[in-house]
Amino acid sequence: MLGGIWGIISTIIVGLVLGVIGRLLAPGAQKIPLWLTIVVGIVAAFIGNWLAGVFGVRDTNGIDWIRHVFQVAAAVVGVLLATGAYAKIKGSQKTS
Repeated sequence: MLGGIWGIISTIIVGLVLGVIGRLLAPGAQKIPLWLTIVVGIVAAFIGNWLAGVFGVRDTNGIDWIRHVFQVAAAVVGVLLATGAYAKIKGSQKTS
């Protein structure tokens, strides 16, 4: 039971870190809430892991730098997509 809780907590922390890095590297201002930043980071971690597996660099000796580059790149793209989608949703709610 405790391992499951720590798995969830570590997933949220990784998502937060990746989401924040994605926001820092994305151009312009990102007006998205913290919860969406975390969700983008979590999804980016999975996408980055998948891409690293596709390219055969998921598991390497030492630190998996290439996998982390894929994760950060996915986070930047995710933040940009989320920013656009969130702005569109918020804009449509104001006109209703």
